[in-house]
Amino acid sequence: MRKLRNLNHNEIEQLINFSYISKYDKDSILFYETDKRNHLLFLVSGLMKIYKYDKFDNEIFLYHIYPNSLISELSSTIDNEIYCFSNASFMENSLILSVDFEKLKEHFLNNNILIKELMNALLKKTHQLQCLVNRELVFDATAKVAYMLVQDLKMFNSLKRQEVSFMLHIQPETLSRVLKKLSRDEIIGIENQEIIIKDKLALNSIFTGVAI
Repeated sequence: MRKLRNLNHNEIEQLINFSYISKYDKDSILFYETDKRNHLLFLVSGLMKIYKYDKFDNEIFLYHIYPNSLISELSSTIDNEIYCFSNASFMENSLILSVDFEKLKEHFLNNNILIKELMNALLKKTHQLQCLVNRELVFDATAKVAYMLVQDLKMFNSLKRQEVSFMLHIQPETLSRVLKKLSRDEIIGIENQEIIIKDKLALNSIFTGVAI
């Protein structure tokens, strides 16, 4: 959303009147995929995981949400109810901004205020879903690993290899083979179990042109 300094004093006060900040502990649940909400949710600080369950009750990782991002999966600006199409939990202690959607529309969106900012937040989320489709339907194992290394090296190095393979939906043995090959090709280095990118251009070339 637009930074508050771009709103006048009255607009800021109005927005504050139907918004609030909540604290959530690590590992707590924000919502389940069958829930309905009437507030737009934004991650102010922390880290979130979005996931679903398959028919065997196995958790299927979808993507992470980082600070200053829209959480809500908004599919319509007409209906005041916001449907949850996945599950959301916290990977770190986090702060959430909740904004009453009906009042946001009444006082801001219907008056052509904050529309561009909301649109940008939705487009960012759409791009995230496009990346998810590429990862699951287009990329092979090597492209999946290369993409995560380029886009989120810090996250990759903060997780155990088994957790990374779970996120990418590949076998741990496959992840190990991919990393060894990238290391042999001197595209990455491995120091104290941490990945260092040596040739970002070569790493990018593994997945660019495939679907991104």
